[in-house]
Amino acid sequence: MKKALLGIICFFSFLTVLAQQSGHDQTFTRADTLRGMLSPLRSCYDINYYHLDIRVDIGNTSISGSNLFRFTATEDFKRLQFDLFDNYEIEKILYKNQSLEFTAEYDAVFIEFPETIKKGSIDEFQVFYSGSPVIARRAPWDGGFVFSEDDNKAPWVGVACQGLGASSWWPNKDHQSDEVDSILISVTVPRGLQDVSNGRLRSKEAMADGATRFNWFVSYPINNYDVTLYIGDFTHFSDEFKGANGLLILDYYVLRENLAKAKTHFEDVKRMLSCFEDWFGPYPFYRDGYKLVDAPYLGMEHQSAIAYGNGYKKGYEGKDLSGTGKGLTWDFIIVHESGHEWFGNNITAKDIADMWIHEAFTSYSESLFVECNAGKNAALQYIVGLRKNIRNDKAIVGPYNVNKEGSGDMYYKGSNVLHSIRTIIGNDETWKAILRGLNRDLGLKTTTTAEIISYINTHSGKNFSNVFEQYLQHKNIPELKLKVTSGNQLTYWWEADVKSFDMPARIQFSNDNNWIEIYPTTSPKTIKFKGKASDIKVDKENFYIKSSITSSKKTAL
Repeated sequence: MKKALLGIICFFSFLTVLAQQSGHDQTFTRADTLRGMLSPLRSCYDINYYHLDIRVDIGNTSISGSNLFRFTATEDFKRLQFDLFDNYEIEKILYKNQSLEFTAEYDAVFIEFPETIKKGSIDEFQVFYSGSPVIARRAPWDGGFVFSEDDNKAPWVGVACQGLGASSWWPNKDHQSDEVDSILISVTVPRGLQDVSNGRLRSKEAMADGATRFNWFVSYPINNYDVTLYIGDFTHFSDEFKGANGLLILDYYVLRENLAKAKTHFEDVKRMLSCFEDWFGPYPFYRDGYKLVDAPYLGMEHQSAIAYGNGYKKGYEGKDLSGTGKGLTWDFIIVHESGHEWFGNNITAKDIADMWIHEAFTSYSESLFVECNAGKNAALQYIVGLRKNIRNDKAIVGPYNVNKEGSGDMYYKGSNVLHSIRTIIGNDETWKAILRGLNRDLGLKTTTTAEIISYINTHSGKNFSNVFEQYLQHKNIPELKLKVTSGNQLTYWWEADVKSFDMPARIQFSNDNNWIEIYPTTSPKTIKFKGKASDIKVDKENFYIKSSITSSKKTAL
């Protein structure tokens, strides 16, 4: 049985400081710390391999089985932490054929080894467990299992757990900083059904009771929330994409009633791959292939096994999130969730507080897809149209070490910030090289906000640190203040939370079609200007900013 564990040091004051620095006025619990902190009991081991082996009992909405942890010790230790929600029963933990004692606190489980595990050694233990998983009410937004039926009343099961945590359904080291190098996913399902999981299908086995066990192997590093299963009466068809790294196999697992329309509708996949390989570099998981799988919820970026639930409609459930019409000629779920293969799956944030790295770049990828198929002007209209969804409610970067994301503005505001960065760089080949370089140099790794900013600064030759600080760490967007005064003077400056904020801007005069680039800071600068305040136009399409123009006689916004 699980027993409460005492004696782990809490870092509440440290976490409070981090929360305040990130613009989040929140109080965090010990459970948040245990889940979000990469404590010494987690950093002492590096995960190399999992074998997740479970049976899904659909009738009882329960799961049972085991997970093998194979790891390398990063230091000498006798005790470690793994994670599993406390609604499960841990039946036993085996180490060298011996049962280990364990204790638990909230959703963290602690085991004590009989001898010291030496630094550099490779070792393993296996956790056996059973129980009923969290049932999602509105997956993928709330997370958990979905037990549903297809049109023919056959069972149709899926799981999505980003944010909620992979430990909501299987035991693991549930921290994004440590991606397992490879994983074997074995799922046993009732007779007549299939399981589809990440990676390649190695084998399927007929069990004595008539059930079938499907064995899927993932050969690349994968983050925990991407590990998944889909259970249903699927039919399978495949295609090929001649990509940057050779022939990529495209596998589609759809419900039988969707087969005909899927064969036509999924043509968006090749358009997406062609565009994203050009902008981001080769698809990151050639060995494991690319799959789209009918899911009983809207969608999710499960690595090499994208969840598809958009109803075979263009747009986002038939709507255009930009309100411009530019998003109604392609399937949002195919494009957005597949974009995560590069940003989120290939490049993964160490801490969920930095999830903007996943979502801003992927939201931005939508506009690049529009650009690939309809041109730059259409892409600009799309990305500007997304601004109506921005709330500017709190910081995009969340508080660290407590498993909390920042504002949902990481999507639409984040993508607009990236467009502004592209505009300032002013060279699309340089911008493309940065996006491709991020995936090449930081791919199959975990990263941080600081590392992403440093990479962009280094490879653009420009310092965007203050720009990112303003947009990521504060809820407000900068305002360009302009003032027309006597003597043909135009004074301009930034009003921003970051005292040293500096970002170029563009203005235009009514008698000139050319944009003039200016370099405001938070201290006023002045240039010569002949005209009235109403003669001045500010580029607020390519820059996500506010502006105000005043004169000695009147104010115009």
